[in-house]
Amino acid sequence: MTTAYSQDLTFSRHLFDTYDTYRDTALTHRRFKQADILPLIDRLKTDSRFDITKVGESVEKRPIQMIKVGTGPRKVLLWSQMHGDEPSATMAIFDIFNLLRADGEFDEFKTKLLAETTLYFVPMLNPDGAERYQRRNALDIDLNRDALRLQSPESVILKGLQQSLKPEVGFNLHDQSTRYSVGHTPKQATISFLATAYDEARNINPVRERSMQLIVGMNRVLQQFIPGGVGRYSDEFEPRAFGDNIQKWGTTLILIESGGYPNDPEKQFIRKLNYVSILTALQAIATDSYKAESRSEYNTIPENERYLFDVLIRKAQIMRGGKPVTVDIGINRYEVNVGNAATFGYRSSIDDFGDLSTFFGIEEIDATGLTVSPGQIHPDTLRSLADLKKYKLDSLVQKGVTTFRLAAPSRATTHLAPVHLLQPTTSAARPIQTGRIPTFVLRRGNQLRYVFVNGFWLDVSNGSNKLGTGVVE
Repeated sequence: MTTAYSQDLTFSRHLFDTYDTYRDTALTHRRFKQADILPLIDRLKTDSRFDITKVGESVEKRPIQMIKVGTGPRKVLLWSQMHGDEPSATMAIFDIFNLLRADGEFDEFKTKLLAETTLYFVPMLNPDGAERYQRRNALDIDLNRDALRLQSPESVILKGLQQSLKPEVGFNLHDQSTRYSVGHTPKQATISFLATAYDEARNINPVRERSMQLIVGMNRVLQQFIPGGVGRYSDEFEPRAFGDNIQKWGTTLILIESGGYPNDPEKQFIRKLNYVSILTALQAIATDSYKAESRSEYNTIPENERYLFDVLIRKAQIMRGGKPVTVDIGINRYEVNVGNAATFGYRSSIDDFGDLSTFFGIEEIDATGLTVSPGQIHPDTLRSLADLKKYKLDSLVQKGVTTFRLAAPSRATTHLAPVHLLQPTTSAARPIQTGRIPTFVLRRGNQLRYVFVNGFWLDVSNGSNKLGTGVVE
């Protein structure tokens, strides 16, 4: 016998398998700006089923637009990028628009959805933050901590929409750190959910229970594609947050956090997962199928934890006072905006050091028997970053040359070449310790094994090259 659950899985698998048909090819990376999506919104104006409304302006007077589609009694409000550097779901929203506009294989689903729901999308609530690829808005306010004071115009818009539309369900769409783990495991939390609390006691009323039921169904769907890769965000009550307050104001609130997935730095696979999970949830709302879900299954989703480093080097030896000391080295890579924030480099850091045996690395190196030592500094002094073009850097790095010194100060903080540049006044000889940029080598005796530059590495023994952007210190 076909169950509602098996139908949901079949539907979601079909969405997954046909995704490329509807993926919006105008968005190929996550550092887009409002100017990139305005033409995509304008394109919707040619379809009479879509209604585009300017609902206000940002601090810097950028228009904030809402797209309405559907005529049904169940109102659903979806907003993305209230944090400007959290764009994964924004891309998925435009993929959803493409599916809703197209004729063909999903016609029966779309007819039901648009007859039973009215969908209101705000694809980019914080365009000023997106312009800078930063979390906060142009007032340096975190919109998700402004639900009470409403000091930002973007916050006023969001509350106004909830109060005027009175949606039955709201989707609060975010990105989270790629270093969240699913419980105490090495699995990245690729997607995390939260049925936000509406009070300190974390009580469950029918409004919040519906959040849990919808999330249970979304989790089941995603387990097909990322088994063990779904987390549950902490439901500690945050009285200033929109998610908690919107749940309190009577709208069932589902928070989706897009985390990390191997070899997906631009979050294109995670974008696809957003597309599938949101559409399957909308189907459950349109058909009331979520009512068959047990809220008790919500608490079986493992909580997000912080047990991951970008790189974890296990059991390396360092020399202190002439004696070997065995340590693990936890390295994290942090994005640094370049130019107008359309691109970025990395500035990495040794974030922890010592016994890290209870942690995991997205990348791990077993350094048993290997000793950490400084990389070599090239004898030449560079007049500028452009001088790097004169050198065969790949060959130098394989010999353990990691660093050049600059003759004159540079305003740059990162660059594309896999080399560590020192400003004229920066000390070269420094021990490996927390807070330092991870540039060093690992040797077995006199034999070079690994070369690290700015937290990225080369395995000299087999040629495996994971070197990334360089750094200026």
